Amino acid sequence: MSYLKFDKEQLVNLEYSLNREILRSNRAGSYISTTLNGCNTRKYHGLLVCPINNFGGEKHVLLSSLDVSLIQDNEEFRLGIHRYKGGSYDPKGHIYIENIELDYLPKISYRIGNALLTMERLLVEKKEQILIRYTLSDTTKETIVRFKPFLAFRNIHSLSKANLFVNSKFQSVSNGASMRLYDGYPDLFMQFNKKNDFIPVPDWYYNIEYLKELHRGYEYLEDLFVPGYFELSMKPGETVIFAAGTELSNPNTLKQRFTREQNKRTRRFTFLSSLKNACEQFVLQKKNETSIIAGFPWYNSITRQAFVALPGLALGTGKNSLFADVLTTYKKHIKNGLLPDTIDSQQPTYNSADASLWFIWAVQQYAKTQRSPRGVWLNYSFTVKEILEAYRNSLPDFLEMTSDGLLCAEKENTALTWMDSYSEGKPVVQRAGLAAEINALWYNAIVFALEMAKISNDSKFIKEWEAMPQKMGDAFLRTFCSEGHDHLADVVKDGIRDWAVRPNMVIAAAMDYSPLSKEQRKHILSEAKRRLLTPRGLRTLSPDHLRYKGIIQGGPDQRESAVHMGAAYPWLIQFFVKAYLEIHGRGGLPFVKQILERFEETVTEHCVGTLSETYNGDPPHKAKGATSQAWNVAGIVNALHLMQNCK
Repeated sequence: MSYLKFDKEQLVNLEYSLNREILRSNRAGSYISTTLNGCNTRKYHGLLVCPINNFGGEKHVLLSSLDVSLIQDNEEFRLGIHRYKGGSYDPKGHIYIENIELDYLPKISYRIGNALLTMERLLVEKKEQILIRYTLSDTTKETIVRFKPFLAFRNIHSLSKANLFVNSKFQSVSNGASMRLYDGYPDLFMQFNKKNDFIPVPDWYYNIEYLKELHRGYEYLEDLFVPGYFELSMKPGETVIFAAGTELSNPNTLKQRFTREQNKRTRRFTFLSSLKNACEQFVLQKKNETSIIAGFPWYNSITRQAFVALPGLALGTGKNSLFADVLTTYKKHIKNGLLPDTIDSQQPTYNSADASLWFIWAVQQYAKTQRSPRGVWLNYSFTVKEILEAYRNSLPDFLEMTSDGLLCAEKENTALTWMDSYSEGKPVVQRAGLAAEINALWYNAIVFALEMAKISNDSKFIKEWEAMPQKMGDAFLRTFCSEGHDHLADVVKDGIRDWAVRPNMVIAAAMDYSPLSKEQRKHILSEAKRRLLTPRGLRTLSPDHLRYKGIIQGGPDQRESAVHMGAAYPWLIQFFVKAYLEIHGRGGLPFVKQILERFEETVTEHCVGTLSETYNGDPPHKAKGATSQAWNVAGIVNALHLMQNCK
């Protein structure tokens, strides 16, 4: 019995099923994404979306969808579904859906009279290939089955339009056909594990409408190319495997490959196991490098988010070695003490004042998992020291260490912290000056490095840095704390404090090393609990602020103006939980448990089995943005771990 359940009567309801999405990915960076009923509502949806080396490794949609039809007694039952311009649907295959299960794999059952056809999809772990298993049962009749591929061959951010340049020719391959619509793309090999006929009927299907893009204010109409259809017969009880990928397969091995890949999957039988299953989606392995995909469907790696997510992803995947794999990959990209905003760009930008400090925080979390942290320190001490020295010497052009040891970050028209949304070309939240969480991370990094230096008998480093914590700690308290305020100033510039209540103070309160007293942290959490805490995480701004925006809506600029002015983020909960349990101990467990249990309903609300990028700050806290975000999933996994291991 699957843990992730859906109201069977609602599955044929378009409003219900179109607002719930399915996502699967693999280590090669490919993904499958569509809605519960298979109707694509985003330009990012598709059955095989994968990085194309000839186009800088950017993701492209090759196979948009695969329409299946059953033919019995000369009557055709079309199981596909597409939305066309004006809101019309054709075909309407969703009416045949009887059940959807998401245990190891998404499994959709279609009932056509007495016949039952089940469909299960997966991606091969390290290849650009989708495998779909179809099983026919509950019938005594041999059935003709047709498979009609809808091809896109375009970047995920673009849309395909009918044109005269498409290469409509196909090549016959073993049990299938291959096509390459445009130059620069690899061939797409479409094969079955049994003999079939391919009937070439090349045609364009015009004005397929993507509802989510329409609502998001983007171009939303696409033309897709259909080269023809495959046809084969299925006997009662028979299973057929369809494969689509960028490499030719041996059809005789497809069944075994499907079973082998299925056995690698994490079963989703609880809330935690669902999140662990989702954690696997974000790990990308290329050659000898391991990076973290920030979110699906449109993000690549975001350096800051990779480090914040790392502890939870290591827990979720059950692979503590992920720490070393990721940290070793990213540290190669450090320049003047800074890490790039993403390691995927051929022209990297260095506009993250905190990414390098989050790197040190991730090293610290890694060290805490080891019986002896000395080995971790030996591997990363050079990089940590390089970062600390660069920050102290103000090497990054937008960073300056003040005379009392605090970090001031400012760059014209550039957001340098995690609150980095832009509207009409300008940062929504500039936060120029002394930012609370950056200086908390800075203090934590220095004290952690000193503790590791003591273990390693690094007297030179100790002598250079041992006076910093006291000086900087005193300055931190003078700068961000004030009588009459139970929370920290969020940012201070030219001596002027911004007292907006934001969650950055919670990050500061949760650091392993902090100049804040227990009483100060208690007050901070009390304010966060009262003004920021929601069932979907911490708000980015208190609702009593004049600029608060509790709903993300409108076009791109309108949405961006809200994502850091009130929207809620689940990843912040791990810091709230850590600080809360450190203050209240086991006495705080009932409240923490209550907080985390409220996230359970999210895994069937938007993208099934995972957590979205952000949520409205106002009830009912609807999911917004990317459908699956690494640091949110990892943050809740980490919070659950902290709760389970509270002493």
